[in-house]
Amino acid sequence: MKTLVTGGAGFIGSTLVDRLLAEGHTVDAIDDLSTGSLGNLADARAQSQRRFTFHRFDIRGPDVVDLIAHRRPEVIFHLAAQADVRLSVARPTFDAEVNVLGSLHVLEGARAAGTAKVVFASSGGTIYGEPEHLPIRESHPQRPLSPYGVAKKAVGDYLVAYRELHQLEFTSLALANVYGPRQDPNGEAGVVAIFAARLLAGLSCTVFGDGRQTRDFVYVDDVADAFARAATRGGGLLLNIGTGVETSVNELYRVMASSAGVSDPPVRAPARAGELLRSVLDPGRAGIHLGWKPWTTVEEGTAQVLRWFASQKTR
Repeated sequence: MKTLVTGGAGFIGSTLVDRLLAEGHTVDAIDDLSTGSLGNLADARAQSQRRFTFHRFDIRGPDVVDLIAHRRPEVIFHLAAQADVRLSVARPTFDAEVNVLGSLHVLEGARAAGTAKVVFASSGGTIYGEPEHLPIRESHPQRPLSPYGVAKKAVGDYLVAYRELHQLEFTSLALANVYGPRQDPNGEAGVVAIFAARLLAGLSCTVFGDGRQTRDFVYVDDVADAFARAATRGGGLLLNIGTGVETSVNELYRVMASSAGVSDPPVRAPARAGELLRSVLDPGRAGIHLGWKPWTTVEEGTAQVLRWFASQKTR
């Protein structure tokens, strides 16, 4: 199968690229390298069968439409995004240029190419807004409270429209808090990457508020598995990709510090304004329609992250 991954040099996108290549697919990856890294694609670029091609493109530019039309992928995995929620609040126009206009360029490219399906990386942490009940199911009202969440919701609506107007199939995957190797601890990174880098460097970790706020941490390999399955399943659906398990920041620190051999407590700081106290997704629908379920526990996944960060230090 001919596939194309936008955001292919990011930590999730590159993991998906590796998965697709391992399954024998041909893969084009698009990334502007603003947050992604060619180092994440080292394995893909080294494979000898010439089934991988990298294109440095910004999806905000209309030339990406022509590129997609020329490459003619059967399935597009659309992961490219401006993913910093706080930046979306400070610069909502820029966020919309990347996440809305850029996504429309990808959809127009798909239409021109005769692409059969788009699998979209939506955001389970933002599209639903303040949760009315937990765990959150896909039927929960979508009331996003940030420009980033609004953009993700808008693209989901565009996908429905393109399906009706142009017979372009889609599946939207509402991702929980994804973590894993290759995640950058310096940008708008997840707390797992930040903790890993600081624990291994012998630096203190900061916990904001009382640390009892919870998140649904899902491992990147499990997420790549969901994307791969969605290539041929789950048409026309929004599906939550999470573990269904709440993990507090305090518990996360305890697990990671123990794995890293650190006994020091974290530094406490005031709670951050507007931060959700609890968040967890119900992944049952993905189990039904994709045959998917997460298999990596937080203990196993964070240990893998620590091993990966340690290996980078020795290079």
